[in-house]
Amino acid sequence: MLKLIQLEIRKNKLTGILKGWTIVNLAILAFMILVIFIDRGDGGGEFGTYPEMFEGVYVFTKAAFIIFASVLLGKLVIEEYKNNTITVLFMYPIPRKKLMIAKILIVFVFTLISVLLSDIVISAILVSINSFVHVVPGQLQMSMLPSQLIRIGTDAIYAAGIALIPLYFGMRKKSVPATIVSAVLVTSLISSGFGNFRMGSLFGVSIFLSLLGAGIAYLAIHNIDHKDIA
Repeated sequence: MLKLIQLEIRKNKLTGILKGWTIVNLAILAFMILVIFIDRGDGGGEFGTYPEMFEGVYVFTKAAFIIFASVLLGKLVIEEYKNNTITVLFMYPIPRKKLMIAKILIVFVFTLISVLLSDIVISAILVSINSFVHVVPGQLQMSMLPSQLIRIGTDAIYAAGIALIPLYFGMRKKSVPATIVSAVLVTSLISSGFGNFRMGSLFGVSIFLSLLGAGIAYLAIHNIDHKDIA
């Protein structure tokens, strides 16, 4: 399986996603800094506490990489069906289900690691900046870190599962735009709310959507033997 994943990465030239990962993180960081300084200038307090600041990072990071994952799904899976190049892969003496598992694993693991690392890196940078400019009042309490690390870990797992939901829409239409648009709609749903409340922060909603993504991935793998015939 590891060999298949490596072949998929080389075949699709996915080493460039590291550049994309960096750009996305810089964009999120720049936006967070902008929001913080705008609040400071207005005398407001969008981020009145460290937990509120971390929540902002988690929301934007999860949304950004779910959409990023839809682009990967489009490249690894949907384009193969749209251009009928998947039939060439099916001629290889490798089980079709293994091929699909390898493709989906790339997206799942990439999303999980990206959200995990991005949450930690961006949060750490913002905390460091705040230690000089003191935009967010108070001090970061060490007792806060375990709960935040748990939140980061669960968010990464949820995001990796949710990122597979657009696969359903992409496979139905054999359309990369449909895959990406569905990802945008999903992120809009989990990011919606008011004040500090977000739909994606609800445990039940996150569990349901991540399990839904896992179910869609399972069906895509299960039906792979007949999908190219349709």
